[in-house]
Amino acid sequence: MGGMFGVVSTADCVNDLFYGTDYHSHLGTRRGGMAVRNGKGIQRSIHNIENNYFRSKFESELQDFKGNQGIGVISDTDPQPLIIRSHLGTFGIVTVSRINNIEDLVRQAFGKRRYFSENAGSETSPTEAVAMLICEKDSFEDGIVHAQSVIKGSCSLLLLTDKGIYAARDKLGRTPLIIGRKKGSVAVCSETCAFPNLEYIIEKFIGPGEIVLLDPEGWETRMPAGPKMQICAFLWVYYGYPASEYEGINVERVRYNCGAALAKRDTVAVDSVAGIPDSGIGHALGYAVERKIPYQRPFVKYTPTWPRSFMPQNQALRDLVARMKLIPVKKIIEGRRLLFCEDSIVRGTQLKDNIQVLFEYGAREVHMRPACPTLIFPCDFLNFSRSQSSLDLAGRQAIHELEGGKAVDMAAYARADTEKNLAMIEKIRQRLHLTTLQYQRLEDLVASIGLPKERVCTHCWDGSGTF
Repeated sequence: MGGMFGVVSTADCVNDLFYGTDYHSHLGTRRGGMAVRNGKGIQRSIHNIENNYFRSKFESELQDFKGNQGIGVISDTDPQPLIIRSHLGTFGIVTVSRINNIEDLVRQAFGKRRYFSENAGSETSPTEAVAMLICEKDSFEDGIVHAQSVIKGSCSLLLLTDKGIYAARDKLGRTPLIIGRKKGSVAVCSETCAFPNLEYIIEKFIGPGEIVLLDPEGWETRMPAGPKMQICAFLWVYYGYPASEYEGINVERVRYNCGAALAKRDTVAVDSVAGIPDSGIGHALGYAVERKIPYQRPFVKYTPTWPRSFMPQNQALRDLVARMKLIPVKKIIEGRRLLFCEDSIVRGTQLKDNIQVLFEYGAREVHMRPACPTLIFPCDFLNFSRSQSSLDLAGRQAIHELEGGKAVDMAAYARADTEKNLAMIEKIRQRLHLTTLQYQRLEDLVASIGLPKERVCTHCWDGSGTF
């Protein structure tokens, strides 16, 4: 997915930029980057963080960075920030985006005799494509509006300019941007967990399509928010850090609510409740408290020497890392009926291995309660999954087996408790070798978040959502 942090200050901002960006490391594993503006221009550094953490890559460089405004990014797509020299001036840019029509935009650019200098492997850099679109207009504000209007997908961005930092949220608000302030400094981030230890106080949740200009004295809205919002519900379920807030709604609180909602619809007899570390823990705590069942940890997570497994490019390596990090505790597993809460079941390959381990260690029963409905539709709006095939989703695999590859009405599978929905869930249960499997209802998930359904993107579960 990716996350961004920007800061403008009356004093040197490098430490805040470094730590603020680092607090977004849970959102990606490919590239990390920072850029600062000072009297000599813009300094920039980008590192590969696939096998090392952001902090370890950049810490030795901090003494060489100087400036009172800067932007940083954890990117799961292209190397960023980019430094662009244009008729608008020299500026830095970072994005969190998914541009589904990037090839069309590239062809249009080639038709105008333009060129691209940055690339991500064999592909055009999405961030450079966004910068190109911005530079087609006569102001940053008009350029951002133009880019947002032609991009199919989503794009939130920060621009490091001689006026300050422009922060622009995706036109439908699928990804968040939040402004914080402390004496002498104003910051903007994707994740508010970056604020407390840097002593920033949340001041504004930037609205969908809103463009804000930040300087050390404060911020100014340069383009008002649009009326429609489709913020990704998965932010609360999975992506987000427990201490973060979006639209004023805390991630950990929503996960607790999700677990409680699962518990209210459940009657299965079990000995203990657990969360698949880490994002399943909040859900499991809500479930355990609601049903008054002991919370225990049959798996503990070991992280000191293992790299992250959020989205490495090699799926086999991802599965290996995920398994190696979870260490079973036999004394809590053997002879017991265990219920696990998980944020979601995407492909199910890692989960199947974990369940097999539990039975090998003597579990009598293993029950699974995902905190969201069955994933059926690949995400069209964020880089949730790099796979181009919907059949990688456990739900789609089950439907394919049931229907023999025929074209079907997916809505019948998406609706809870229909015959087709229950048959799909049973297929997934059998493949994972679970004792029981019960998914969250979509209405319970939306209620747990607390926003109106029309303000939340639920596309991956029910196929709704527009560009």
